[in-house]
Amino acid sequence: MKNNIKLQAISALLIMLAAPAFAKDSHDLEHDDHPNRLPNMFSAKNSHGKDATYSTAGFIDLNNPFFKSIGTNGRSCASCHAPDQGWTITPQEVKKLFNKTEGLDPLFRLVDGANSPLADVTTVDKRRSAYSMLLNKANIRVGIGIPSGAEFELIEADDPYGFASEAELSLFRRPMPTTNLKFLSAVMWDGRETTLSPGSGNCIFGTSTCFSPVSFDLGTQANHATRGHAEALRDLTEEERDAIVAFESGLFTAQIEDNEAGLLTAENAYGGPKAYAREKYYFGINDTLAGDYKTRAPFNPKTMSLYDSWNRYNTSKSPHSTRSARAAIARGQALFNSKPILIKGVKGINDDLAVSVLPGTCTTCHNTPNSGNHSTPMPLDIGIADESRRTPDMPLYTLKNKTTGEIVKTTDPGRALLTGKWKDIGRFKGPILRSVASRPPYFHDGSAPDLQSVVEFYNTRFSIGLTEREKADLAAFLAAL
Repeated sequence: MKNNIKLQAISALLIMLAAPAFAKDSHDLEHDDHPNRLPNMFSAKNSHGKDATYSTAGFIDLNNPFFKSIGTNGRSCASCHAPDQGWTITPQEVKKLFNKTEGLDPLFRLVDGANSPLADVTTVDKRRSAYSMLLNKANIRVGIGIPSGAEFELIEADDPYGFASEAELSLFRRPMPTTNLKFLSAVMWDGRETTLSPGSGNCIFGTSTCFSPVSFDLGTQANHATRGHAEALRDLTEEERDAIVAFESGLFTAQIEDNEAGLLTAENAYGGPKAYAREKYYFGINDTLAGDYKTRAPFNPKTMSLYDSWNRYNTSKSPHSTRSARAAIARGQALFNSKPILIKGVKGINDDLAVSVLPGTCTTCHNTPNSGNHSTPMPLDIGIADESRRTPDMPLYTLKNKTTGEIVKTTDPGRALLTGKWKDIGRFKGPILRSVASRPPYFHDGSAPDLQSVVEFYNTRFSIGLTEREKADLAAFLAAL
């Protein structure tokens, strides 16, 4: 959300940043010298290698309303969904931006960038303190109150920033990427932009619970984001909504190169965004419980097959580093598909199915083929917001069940703030995993700084018993998505 002169300057800067990587490293580059475009297969570095973004439009159009200032505070969608940060934002780049602008860039706004909307931001040092969650975890503050008629009440808000109350809890969450949206089944961490639509084609198998097309929900989300995050004084026009949704829906981002394994399309592998754009997807594909909604085939736990061709390296005696790295990625993929996990204590699975222990694998929840999310809305509580994981920078909310008197302490009630239901406390959707290497830190609250920490969380939470090599292999596979 910049004026035309500033937009052109940003566009030129992004093109300058992109060009060397493509000119030097990528044979897939589709050159585009237009001043307000990024080239197709635009690439950005991350700690594991490089990602690339493929657009079905043939280029990334910086004239799209996605990049324009439509609100009152200087922001655009790209303020929190940057092309060179996996279409979200990362602490590393947020800190650079803060230092460059002394915390005055439009990203740094009290409405949701600060730990409290009442924070003092009159000096650089005070801004650095006020925006600490944004700087350290690239978290945005989301303010949601407890809904009327909820099954629970707030009996204590321990907010280190002195703002949260029953009327508006402060929830610190990572901005979700605005790419790979073809594979979405729910919009936003808590699904608050996922709407019911009786009679639609997207219905949970065997039920009358049906959902609006994701394209409709994305249009609503774009408007709500502009009115809220950008503090716009008007709704988006229908044309602006359609243009933003069409732009986002045409983007596909995936890791294209690994620091150790090299090109992720080598030796008949199917890494990178072009192959990903061709992946089949529809509501209920390979559903874990009901089987595939269209083919009626039973659930197939082997959802990941990108690196099947690299299985050959597991039998190689060569110490060659590239081959060893490819072997690790292939082993990690096999572990993701088949390593046994005894799933227990997960709200949304064990309680809904009335089973204390469900034998599964990573793909029990990450069932969309070669994508990693769930193919129907399925918010789960795996314990990310539990009191035991609370860090000093996070609020802690004590909630009481009005009927039973039960007490729960959580850093984020999640979906329960939409439904008012006790059982929904701590439930969040699982994200699409492609290009995950580009967007640390992880989980909805940014509590896992790297992929190794993500693997360690699951290993501990579900007592999987991974060896050190298995942990490294799983992290290597995730980094290659």
